Amino acid sequence: MIACLPYSTTEQQLSDLFAVHGAVTSSRIITDKFTGQSRGFGFVEMSSDSEAQAAITALNGTELGGRTLTVNEARPQEPRSGGGGGGGGRGGRGGDRY
Repeated sequence: MIACLPYSTTEQQLSDLFAVHGAVTSSRIITDKFTGQSRGFGFVEMSSDSEAQAAITALNGTELGGRTLTVNEARPQEPRSGGGGGGGGRGGRGGDRY
């Protein structure tokens, strides 16, 4: 995952930045689903773990467009649960409330 990207960064620029360190298989900048504007972070996939590690080591903490990049290995997203903790039943008094 690459965080603190300048909002003007394109996927091609991101790919070019990482290609110096190995073969890039994909690059993606995450955008706001309503405005289409960059959210300032993205993901790059590289052809091997060793190339990815070399890119992380070389690029983490470097500057791009006046912003200091944070580059690290993306962790799988935890599945979201259906609610925030719990409460069991509906409580005592009264009838059903809607």
